Amino acid sequence: MDVAPIPKAPLSAVLITRDAERQLERALAPLAFCSEILILDSGSRDRTRAIAAAHGAVWHEHDFEGYGPAKRRAVALASCDWVLSLDADEVLDEQAITALAGIDWAAADPRTCWSLRRRPFVGSREIRHGDWAPDWVVRVFNRRHHTVSADLVHESVTPTGPLRRLDGSLLHFTAADLAAVFRPDYYRLKAVVYRQRGRRAGAPVLALRAAVAFVRSYLVRAGFLDGRAGVVVAVAAAANAVTGLALAASETASVPGSADVDRRPAPEGGRDPR
Repeated sequence: MDVAPIPKAPLSAVLITRDAERQLERALAPLAFCSEILILDSGSRDRTRAIAAAHGAVWHEHDFEGYGPAKRRAVALASCDWVLSLDADEVLDEQAITALAGIDWAAADPRTCWSLRRRPFVGSREIRHGDWAPDWVVRVFNRRHHTVSADLVHESVTPTGPLRRLDGSLLHFTAADLAAVFRPDYYRLKAVVYRQRGRRAGAPVLALRAAVAFVRSYLVRAGFLDGRAGVVVAVAAAANAVTGLALAASETASVPGSADVDRRPAPEGGRDPR
């Protein structure tokens, strides 16, 4: 007796990539329920394209102009109105897949956005506290009503209608190890933003910002409960608070020419790059 295939959700899974072979297989494997997987790449030289092809992904290329602009371009290329926007180091768990596959998309209010609980990992260790504690991020929306902000960094989707939370989690494999949580390329991109805004800071202000960021992550947000990882995350929080500003004084600050998808968004509210 033949078993009827499970119908695909009218959903485009959209990712931006560059040299993402280490993460991409894990990210794409759960997305078979989507009608389309679309990748916008900015110059991969590894097996990223081959991995994408193995999963039937639609492939596009464009020079990197910042995370917000790249994601906006990718969303505009999607064939479905409903979009699932992911980074290449993010993986849907089974509960999230079931929740998304169970939505009645034909009856869904197109103004609705859905958020997922993002759970960060460094290597195989889950980070539960500090600046990298789990948070909720909007990842599903209708592109006729919403898109990603145009910010070079800290890109986001701002709901203008109902916002719902999905069951399940978005597993974020932030870094392969503790050393990889520090991202010079990301700091350079933040420096561009600060320069565009005319923001500068002297040594005393930078020192204070670093101290406040460390204390917030390690003590106020209980990062010490994550052991050694909590210390490193707090140090990364301090680096994120000051490095972009320090680099902003350099006349050489410019947009890095790559969409390094192993990066971590870092909202101004105090979250480190993840």
